[in-house]
Amino acid sequence: MNRAPRILYDCDTGIDDAMTLLYLASLVRAGEAELAGVGTVHGNIDPLTGALNTLRVLEAAGVKAGEQGVPVAVGAARPMAQDVHYALDWHGTDGLGDTHLPAPAGRPVAEPAAAQIVRMAREAPGELTLLATGPLTNLGAALLLDDALPSLIREVVVMGGAFDHPGNITTHAEANIWHDPEAADLVFAADWPVVLVPLDATHPTAVHDDWLDRLAAHGTSVTRFAASILEFYAEAYTPTLRRRGAVIHDALAAMLVVDPDLGEYAHRPVRVELRGELTRGTTVWDARSVPAEDARRPVKIAVGGDVEAFKERLLAALTSF
Repeated sequence: MNRAPRILYDCDTGIDDAMTLLYLASLVRAGEAELAGVGTVHGNIDPLTGALNTLRVLEAAGVKAGEQGVPVAVGAARPMAQDVHYALDWHGTDGLGDTHLPAPAGRPVAEPAAAQIVRMAREAPGELTLLATGPLTNLGAALLLDDALPSLIREVVVMGGAFDHPGNITTHAEANIWHDPEAADLVFAADWPVVLVPLDATHPTAVHDDWLDRLAAHGTSVTRFAASILEFYAEAYTPTLRRRGAVIHDALAAMLVVDPDLGEYAHRPVRVELRGELTRGTTVWDARSVPAEDARRPVKIAVGGDVEAFKERLLAALTSF
């Protein structure tokens, strides 16, 4: 029997990250995963707000967090080589759909998120799965802090990138990668196992009216919270999807940590375009039938999966509280 994964989650807690935290909390309650810690990064919102949001969501799910529970560390406030940008139109000025919730009971820990990654990896070599659903600045910084880090991490699972799918922040670039292309390229260049979950895999999992209505009808405090923030998200998504719905990108990456067989994969080295005037932040693979020789370790890239199973498992997780 496979051991439940020990997850260190790196995120920029906006709406889909919040849904993912609820999903992870359901796994923790069921004994199917351990949440070793959380680090936050700039992206959907600033990292301090993201950390407070993380504490709010975990507390709502009944998970002790902060200095007396799952440690939540504040990470990088800006990218390595460009100005910072937030996604307030998509996630609200507070990152949680303008719900403006009360302050959490817990507080973030003092240790920076990149240092937390290195320390936890050193304390439990080969045990941690790094799940990253925001810009990769903390992971890039951790690689610069400790050259041995790739040998200490069991697996890195990243929500980001786009290959045969349009970008969602520029014509070609996906937001998490575009927010810090230099850090992302460091992550893809490192010699550790990386699973990349791009828009190609996440966009087909969009949830629509019936799913959202089933969630809202459940009527617990957790589902009321989830339905509330998803309504904000769905309103932002409607012009893209051309109907009421939302894409909960990050939850797919989390689900593939615990059940990789849910996905379909290609294996290719990945690079990030750093200089293109129109293509900066684009993820690039050599998809030719005979790809060129490449010194980089291939990335396991999700290119599809069982969409209905994803939707039903996520709904079951959210209604389990």
